[in-house]
Amino acid sequence: MGDSAGLRTGTSGTPRLDGSGGPDLSCTTLDNGLEIVVIPDRRVPVVTHMVWYRNGSADDPLGQSGIAHFLEHLMFKGTELHPAGEFSKVVSALGGQENAFTSYDYTAYFQRVAPEHLGRMMEFEADRMGGLNFDEAVVAPERDVVLEERRMRVETDPPSQLSEAMSASLFVHHPYGIPIIGWMHEIETLNRGHALDYYRRFYAPDNAILVVAGDVAPPETVPRPERTYGRNTPHAGSAGRSRPREPEPRAARLVSVADAKVEQPTLQRLYLVPSSRTATGRENYALEVLAEVLGGGPTSYLYRNLVLDAGAAVNAGAWYMGSAIDETRFAVYAVPAEGRSPQALEADLDRAVSAAASGIDEDMMERAKTRLIAETIYSLDSQSSLARIYGSALAVGETLEEVRRWPDEIRAVTRDDLRQVAERYLVPRRSVTGYLLREPG
Repeated sequence: MGDSAGLRTGTSGTPRLDGSGGPDLSCTTLDNGLEIVVIPDRRVPVVTHMVWYRNGSADDPLGQSGIAHFLEHLMFKGTELHPAGEFSKVVSALGGQENAFTSYDYTAYFQRVAPEHLGRMMEFEADRMGGLNFDEAVVAPERDVVLEERRMRVETDPPSQLSEAMSASLFVHHPYGIPIIGWMHEIETLNRGHALDYYRRFYAPDNAILVVAGDVAPPETVPRPERTYGRNTPHAGSAGRSRPREPEPRAARLVSVADAKVEQPTLQRLYLVPSSRTATGRENYALEVLAEVLGGGPTSYLYRNLVLDAGAAVNAGAWYMGSAIDETRFAVYAVPAEGRSPQALEADLDRAVSAAASGIDEDMMERAKTRLIAETIYSLDSQSSLARIYGSALAVGETLEEVRRWPDEIRAVTRDDLRQVAERYLVPRRSVTGYLLREPG
């Protein structure tokens, strides 16, 4: 859970990392099931208002990949009370910012405005939670926007093509193997009925979390959701998330993409590992630290071994996507030095990963822990990051106590914990290796 941390508000009102406490936040649940978290951060006169829905692309119905993302676009196309574009015009006129995003496990909408406009943001967002009503005429043009987005981001981009192919190979049964934006041929078939069916299933207060972070205090903030969001009728309680379980992997897989547009060949490796929700014991925290030890910058284990010592690569790293509902990804990567191919570099990467279980010393591990916690502290300088930390954690089923406890759990990871997760999960049969190759023009 690298993007989550325990927080504490000092006398200056500045949130800071502290495993023994938490921010001076307010948590409540409305009668209709809407969860509300208010996080005061009064350093600047700005407030971030975010609504998180517990549905993402992994909840797309079979054959309708991309519908969660497509609906995110259509949520800006108007309601019975407010025509298309009015919400965005108001935010802009107030000098605010707005956006939305779809992930595998959640979809979120946010605005950043002056505190005196918070109530108005709640009115608009509560309205489109239950009153979405767009014309058939906007569907095809917006679908074309999504198709063009996919063409630009994937169809003409070899690294994205490799990433998509690797995910599809790692998750042979689970929808995490389907791209968030959807497959091109399925996006082309999405229609108004698909979008509204999905909207009615998931967009309801009992499937949502409201996070307000910034220049607010709970007593002056909590009544507002009751007057706006409180009017929405709950109906998503029975929607649920029905997802197939990924089978235990038995075979290492290899995929490659070759294209004349590739300027720098790369080697990538994905491993199927537990997430914060599926881990046993302390595994997810150990995987967090292991990723930082292996690939957290120029002092990391892989960088030192492959770049500085062997000269086999010009860059190397690792990451872990711990915040997920189901089994997730652990990645290592390396960029071969001039004159070396990804295929030749793979043997060096294999040796480095295999040796890591026993080659990580105490100092290396402690430095990695310090970096992880420090990076989270720095991220709290961003008010939107503060809201995302709590919103994303709650959206995947973590608790506020788990968020607060994260620094202490990271500090408690031992070398034996690292050895155990490396030996159990960083093994060939749980992996997909990817080559990005330069094809002669």
